[in-house]
Amino acid sequence: MTLPPDPDRDAVVLRAAMVKALVEAECFADSAWLTAAGVVPRHAFVPGFYLPTVVPEAQGLTVWEPVTPGLDYGRWLAATYSDTTLITQLCGEETDWTSPTARRGGVPTSRFTLPSLIVRTWSDADVHEGHTVLEVGTGTGYSTALACELLGSSHVTTIEIDSARLERAVKALTACGYAPAIARADGLYGYWPEAWFDRVVAACSFRVVPHVLIRQVRPGGKLLVPLSGWLHGGARVLLTVAEDGTAEGPLLPGSISFMPSHTLSAPAFGNSADWSAGLTEAPRPARHAHHRLTDPTDEAFHLRFLAQCVVPGVQMAFIDGLPHLVDVVSGSTASLRPEGDSWEVREGGPLALWTRIEQLIESFDAAGRPGAETFKLRVDGTTQTLLHPQMPELRLSLPF
Repeated sequence: MTLPPDPDRDAVVLRAAMVKALVEAECFADSAWLTAAGVVPRHAFVPGFYLPTVVPEAQGLTVWEPVTPGLDYGRWLAATYSDTTLITQLCGEETDWTSPTARRGGVPTSRFTLPSLIVRTWSDADVHEGHTVLEVGTGTGYSTALACELLGSSHVTTIEIDSARLERAVKALTACGYAPAIARADGLYGYWPEAWFDRVVAACSFRVVPHVLIRQVRPGGKLLVPLSGWLHGGARVLLTVAEDGTAEGPLLPGSISFMPSHTLSAPAFGNSADWSAGLTEAPRPARHAHHRLTDPTDEAFHLRFLAQCVVPGVQMAFIDGLPHLVDVVSGSTASLRPEGDSWEVREGGPLALWTRIEQLIESFDAAGRPGAETFKLRVDGTTQTLLHPQMPELRLSLPF
């Protein structure tokens, strides 16, 4: 006799296999967090998700196929316990997972983060039993559940800006027996009723470190924040907060990206032809091609993050295969195109965008192309400074 699907029963083997695979892959997580991952029922936090089809449709748009236990139970359960990122929201729109339909095109705006990244994040934040934590970005609630499993629900506070996602996470957490403090709040402004915490861990990225989060960490406590910008470079920083409220700490290694905070999304830059008209300067030979920023490498990801410090308002768009830089804040623009075996650049507006990036690249090369882990961030009052012994100081700042 074939037994009917029972995720709680069927997931036991998959969950053990997931943890075993994480150990074998050396995911750099503390064993206590791997133990918690072996207990928490991951499937309880993802009623459905989207997977891209192998072949896009005729217009080149990605076709997103819904996967739920009702549509394909085996595929849903296996993917849930794989070390894979699963898209749970497109274009900020909630899906009714009881009757989902395929989507043509769309931008992922929320995801079920791969388990190796979640346990690594808690480990990197140096979270241990006895600590009180504030999690910024509840998401599905799975990461919150891991914290509750290890620390106890009374030691965990989690906040989420999206009310629909928060409601779903609360139901899943309650069903699994976890009861952390939960609130709908924007991570930019923290959660004042429960200050202070031993650790604050953000599950979304910010342009700069929110000062209010620093003020919610006990002196001697730590704050882990992903940082990103409109060039889609990123870094993670682990800050230790001093008695006087200043904070300092290293960037962490790796090219790990997080969904940006909803309130810090890049603005639309409009018609590309309008920006091209602003290219008033004559072409000049480019000292560096755009590949230093756009190649699919860890170094390019790191360089894009550093470039955001010198041109914080810049976005990059490819038009007819050629890179254009647009800064909607200053009205500046730059465009690169091949010229024989090299590249040339045209710039316009008050900021020489590509010139600033070239100067950064040259400083970076002169310093021996240092990795992210060789930098540290100092936050003192309203100033956030990225420091490296062989490079000029770089400031983290908002473009407006």
